[in-house]
Order: sequence, then C-alpha cells, then structure tokens
Amino acid sequence: MPESLRPSPSALAVLSLLRAGPMHPYAMQRLIKLWGKDQVVNVGQRANLYKTIKRLHAAGLIAVRQTERDQQYPERTVYEVTDAGRAAVQDWLTDMLARPRNEFPQFPAALSFLMMKPPAEASELLQERAQALRGQLASLEADLTGYAAMLPKIVLMDDDYQRAMVAAELAWVEAVISDLRSGELTWSYEDFAALAEFGFGSEGDPMAEPPG
Repeated sequence: MPESLRPSPSALAVLSLLRAGPMHPYAMQRLIKLWGKDQVVNVGQRANLYKTIKRLHAAGLIAVRQTERDQQYPERTVYEVTDAGRAAVQDWLTDMLARPRNEFPQFPAALSFLMMKPPAEASELLQERAQALRGQLASLEADLTGYAAMLPKIVLMDDDYQRAMVAAELAWVEAVISDLRSGELTWSYEDFAALAEFGFGSEGDPMAEPPG
C-alpha cells in the first residue's frame, strides 16, 4: 500500500460498501445519503468521492469489475473490493475503533485562546454556539427516530454517538456560560498579556533555559 494512502472516513465507507457487493460511485453516494451517513462521510460533492475511489484503485484496494452502459444514464464504472482491500478495511476499522486520535478540531483550539475575547463577548458567543448545538441535537434525535423505523440499531451507532457527543458538549457549554454569568469565571487582557510572557528565558526566547 502506498505511504501516502491513509485511512479516512470516505475511504472506509467505499471499502465497506464494496464488501457488500460491486457498486458504481453514484450508487455509493446514494446509499451513504439514504442511510444518513453523509453526516460523518463527506460525499456532498461527488468529485470528492471520485478522488477517494481513484486513490483506492491506484493502491490496489479496489478494482474495476465492469462498465455499465444505459441509454438513460452516462457510462458508469462498477468497482469491486480486492483481497488487499478486504484486509485493509479490517485493519482500518480495528485502528479507528480501538485507538483514539487527536484530530485537532477547531473548537478546543479556539477555547485555548478564549482569553483574547472579553468575558461578556465570550459568553455571547458561547450562547450562540449553545443555540446551534440545541438545533443539532434536535435534528439528530429526529433522524434517529426516523431511521430507526427502517434500519437496525447497529447501523445507527454513529448517529447515537454523535447525539451523545453533542448533548455532552451542550451541557459543558451551558455550564461555562453559567460560570461566566455568575462571575465565577472571568479574566482580563492583562491576565492574557501576563500569560504570554510566562516561560520566557533571560534572552526573551520562549525556548531558552530559565536562569539559575
């Protein structure tokens, strides 16, 4: 397998779907959306899916089975998973399920520099986020209710996980807002400036060894 090929949600989805049987890209995209998996796999633009398929094909994880021709549709290439692809998807699943990864999401990065905003503005921004999270949570719960009528629970594990994560984040954000409103959590620009100087060595280099 090429060094540059790394596991990704879209690559995992393609290999998993092809384990079920040969399929052309349009059918893959349609099935992912039908199952509601487009919330965790970016297939909104079919071009992204084609790029993933091209990489998997170049790596020998999938192969062309046949080309379909129909007067009603453009020519479609049907792909199938190879033995190497079957092994790869199992390895990827094992790694993704068992080993947490630091994926550097934006929200924790922004929280690490929250002191750059005044407490009152930070409270307003977090209230805006909380409102958005309530909308996400309601949407996830509605989707779960709808999909539960036609899909088994095992297929909905990602939706259930997302619901739990959004609910947990909402509870945490609401607790921070409460602390900001009560004044239990507060700061000033001077606090931020002081922290920015913390750890500087005698030469003004943050990487320099402290004197003594």
